[in-house]
Amino acid sequence: MALVDIRGLTRIFDVSKPWLNRVVERRQKAFLTAVSDVSFDIAERSVYALVGESGSGKSTIGKMLVGLLPPSDGSVEIRGVDLARETDAAKVDAVRRDIQMIFQDPFASLNPRWRVRDIIAEPVAARGGETTGLAERLLEQVGLSARDAGKFPHEFSGGQRQRICIARALASEPKLIVCDEPTSALDVSVQAQVLNLMSDLKDTFGLTYLFISHDLTVVQHMADRIGVLYLGRLVEEADPEALFEDPKHPYTQMLLAAAPQLDNFGREVPPPTGEIPDPINPPTGCAFHPRCAIATSICSQKRPEMRLLRGARVACHLAE
Repeated sequence: MALVDIRGLTRIFDVSKPWLNRVVERRQKAFLTAVSDVSFDIAERSVYALVGESGSGKSTIGKMLVGLLPPSDGSVEIRGVDLARETDAAKVDAVRRDIQMIFQDPFASLNPRWRVRDIIAEPVAARGGETTGLAERLLEQVGLSARDAGKFPHEFSGGQRQRICIARALASEPKLIVCDEPTSALDVSVQAQVLNLMSDLKDTFGLTYLFISHDLTVVQHMADRIGVLYLGRLVEEADPEALFEDPKHPYTQMLLAAAPQLDNFGREVPPPTGEIPDPINPPTGCAFHPRCAIATSICSQKRPEMRLLRGARVACHLAE
């Protein structure tokens, strides 16, 4: 059963200069398309991973899912409720109660003036819930000591701070947690500890994750379903085994070829060519065609639709 249903999700930002500058310089308004017509489902008690290069729109989708950004077009439905358009405040509040987010930087997302006890209990205290002993119990569940509740964030290491962020996310007993690159700022050994913790908590509490990452190794072991983003567009979606053994889209193939491989030390791989185009002025047709080695004339003329191919969804005219 799908917990999250995303259809035609689009987000456009107005990045124009101030009105007077545009008049003096005779410039038109400029709009940046961060997310373009993205559709996918997240099954309950599963991990859906979004991967792609920086600037591909991963974090923007996560922020729209939790309600930090309104979509320009399309819909995000959680348990059948569209947070951006639902007029029943009680329904919206009930759904919001079940959503939390873990941010990329564990220090910037913690209030440096608050003690850990207050930080963790905040989601419950804001709704008038009982918080006695809550922080101490959650700290022990994430591998820290109950005595740490009286400390400040600066007294912890990066991995410990991320555990505090996880404890805060668990405080309100959510069903869905959006994880925005939760381990990218941590050392490799600490990454493994945090990922194992998140996996154990998912099984213990029956959680659903939207896991945003640029690390293919991480999503291969964490995800039940992987979506590959390029320039705000979903270009491929498959389960980890199918994606890593038989990637369909040329961009997915490029990402996998560029990823480090411990069992293939010393291999010679040509580096990825080109850079992500300007999202203010994206290419026509398939956004990847300026960097694609197999592109033909149709790739620059017509945007490919997502279609099923050998157990995966892929947006490529030449995926066969």
